[in-house]
Amino acid sequence: MTEFFAEYGLFLLKTVTLVVAVVVIIGTAAAAGKKAAHHEGLEVEDLNKKYRNMASALKQAVMRKADWKKEAKAEKVRVKAEAKEDKPRPRAYIIDFKGDLKASAVPSLREEVSAILEVANPDDQVVVRLENYGGVVHEHGLAASQLVRIRDREIPLVVVVDKVAASGGYLMACVANRILAAPFAILGSIGVLAQIPNFNRMLDNHGVDFEQITAGKYKRSVTMFGQNTDEDRAKLKEELEDVHLLFKGAVARYRPDLDMDKIATGEHWYGTRALELGLADELKTSDELLADLARDFDLFRLSYKIKQPLQKRLMAGADAAMERVDALGWRRRFEDRLPR
Repeated sequence: MTEFFAEYGLFLLKTVTLVVAVVVIIGTAAAAGKKAAHHEGLEVEDLNKKYRNMASALKQAVMRKADWKKEAKAEKVRVKAEAKEDKPRPRAYIIDFKGDLKASAVPSLREEVSAILEVANPDDQVVVRLENYGGVVHEHGLAASQLVRIRDREIPLVVVVDKVAASGGYLMACVANRILAAPFAILGSIGVLAQIPNFNRMLDNHGVDFEQITAGKYKRSVTMFGQNTDEDRAKLKEELEDVHLLFKGAVARYRPDLDMDKIATGEHWYGTRALELGLADELKTSDELLADLARDFDLFRLSYKIKQPLQKRLMAGADAAMERVDALGWRRRFEDRLPR
């Protein structure tokens, strides 16, 4: 009897623990949903002020008290003098774009660009800190079109790549007046890829028939479940070649001096090599760029937050897992090339 109650108590404890865990998860999700529901709009950060505050905190920690007071007083005089200048300094607007397969950051990018175009002029600059492995063609084409809006207004556009701008990422980057890249950033991959698993033999082995009825000869070519023919594959290849031509045309429009036969092979290159090929204009990280700009420009980082319903955020978790798998594939390809 004692053993029974011990086992029952253990079972009850596990059940209570599970229920509490579920309640905590639901409560956290609900709280996050409530917070997100009341939080949408443009956030603006004064980077010059941020840098000054960081430098001030460090100086206060390392300098003697008398020297620190003297330095702080001089800094106040300098800031006040800048504020009294008749001609305001030009501004640099900073946008961060972290891409995924579906370029899901485009709605925020659209709003950020619209806000900038309301206030910017040709004396200002727009800097996009871009990290993008590429993905779906039409989604990344739309992302690139948002940057074209800046270029068409003749506002200088700089894209800086610290890690990667490949495939659809480079489609975005090439729009810029200048492309800066870290020495080991990855650029290029100007090509088109389609990978489709086919389960036809597995279904056939299990006695499962697959029926596909279309109106229009090429409504569907290569399929995941039916039997593919050489004609189907040839049609898909033709479509990919057409997209590749559009991709090359977009790159050539903004970087006409590139040798397309050499760089539009689907290969990718690291920053130093990308610079030699003309895919980038200068080797520089975003940190170096902003430090340089801060001397002559007022820097403002923009971020447009869009509220997401709970269901969409949960689905985004699954998409993020797929993105991590895809990014891992990229990373392994690159790591295989590193010296051991």
